[in-house]
Amino acid sequence: MIELKGIRKKYRDLEVLKGIDLFIPKGEMVAVVGASGAGKTTLLQIAGTLDKPDSGSVFINQTNVSALNDKKLAAFRNKEIGFIFQFHQLLPEFTALENVMFPAWIGNKPNKVAEKRACDLLDFLKLTHRLHHKPSELSGGEQQRVAVARALMNEPSVVFADEPSGNLDSANAHELHELFNTLKKEFNQTFVIVTHNDALSNLADRTLVMKDGVISA
Repeated sequence: MIELKGIRKKYRDLEVLKGIDLFIPKGEMVAVVGASGAGKTTLLQIAGTLDKPDSGSVFINQTNVSALNDKKLAAFRNKEIGFIFQFHQLLPEFTALENVMFPAWIGNKPNKVAEKRACDLLDFLKLTHRLHHKPSELSGGEQQRVAVARALMNEPSVVFADEPSGNLDSANAHELHELFNTLKKEFNQTFVIVTHNDALSNLADRTLVMKDGVISA
């Protein structure tokens, strides 16, 4: 599902990634751990096409995304990749339903099709009673479940998550972790998750330890 070949990235004189090679098959949940500054988020951003490497190639679902122009890359990202962030990144003026539908609107999917998919996801995530609530009216755990639904909206090949439970209390974090586990088992969803949470990394099929810009374990 994901293959990284010789990924290097430097910011000014600081080499953040020093030649990363990585293969992640479909349906695997991978946790990326390590100290701050080890290169975890940079790796996630490059693998998720939000940033470009200085050298090396990124393949997702057999597509060399490193070779796509900006327009084709944006379309590919919308269709094939879902993102979950620590601070949700929901649009405050939109309802939960509208936030989930947003990726489908970007992809020009028919509104009725998008609405049904969004409602089905929110129902699966036990948020049917919150469809028309705006983010400010939702709890932190509810906001993160809306963010999960949004990430899944276009049935992506892979979901990238950056500290997804970092802003949640222990109860909501546990609930989110179990949700990831359920999505992996029921839908064979591929996940790449940067986390400092031991409970979440312990749920993963594989844990990658980053240190000084390389995968050390």
